[in-house]
Amino acid sequence: MMMMSKTLDKRYEFILFFEVENGNPNGDPDAGNMPRIDPETSQGLVTDVCLKRKVRNYIDLAQNDKEHFDIYVRENAVLNLLNAEAYKEKNIKPEPKKLPKDTNQAKEIISYMCNRFYDIRAFGAVMATEVNCGQVRGPIQFGFAKSLDPIVPQEVTITRMAVTNEKDADKERTMGRKHIVPYALYRAEGYVSAPLAKKTGFSEDDLELFWSALINMFDHDHSAARGKMSSRELVIFEHATPLGNAPAHKLFDLVTVTRNDVTKPPRAFADYSIHINYGDKPDGVTIIVR
Repeated sequence: MMMMSKTLDKRYEFILFFEVENGNPNGDPDAGNMPRIDPETSQGLVTDVCLKRKVRNYIDLAQNDKEHFDIYVRENAVLNLLNAEAYKEKNIKPEPKKLPKDTNQAKEIISYMCNRFYDIRAFGAVMATEVNCGQVRGPIQFGFAKSLDPIVPQEVTITRMAVTNEKDADKERTMGRKHIVPYALYRAEGYVSAPLAKKTGFSEDDLELFWSALINMFDHDHSAARGKMSSRELVIFEHATPLGNAPAHKLFDLVTVTRNDVTKPPRAFADYSIHINYGDKPDGVTIIVR
């Protein structure tokens, strides 16, 4: 396993508040790329996969191909080729779709993948492809992010002065459409398991990098489609022990949000107030706000 810093020996939970303004935070390909929405409450949704993608992209930029910080699930990656590099590095001949029968060799392959790829030791991965490197359950997991209030997606018409095909050269412009959320504040909750961190070699330095990614990832993900997105507040619950000192749901309940003016729709972060109930904090839990 990687020897960078001390392997994580405390449990954590976290809440990330992030906002979108005039953008689409996570389009649904099954609904014409409209912003994802809970059909019963009309609250906006952002998937865990979307959030992990942004963390991966930030780590890739911040670490710039440093050893131990490669990204396994990236655009245009050929996973079988990456898996084959583990066997080559360990001088082990791969069997189609199978891990090595020798237990120590199988552990070497999995250890190599965790040591090399940040996202494997953080989020885990299913690497049981044609070149089998096993399956790893990662210590960090997200739930879906949900907007605090119902959203009303808008469809906006856009124009392009150029045309695609020569046969359309006489047209002045072509038309298109995109979906936006005028404003929404989202709440995402997540978990960090110390026992699973021990299995993948996820370290204290890795965790600090993860917190940095949550705070800064939207600053390197701007596009016309996503509009203005920003991380607004990160609340971290640090336990004194690996197994934890309180149930996660009780800690999440300590953080509530209120609207400052319910007579008008929210259009800025200043329209909300975030409250943390420090008085009911369980013993053995430290609350950190970033």
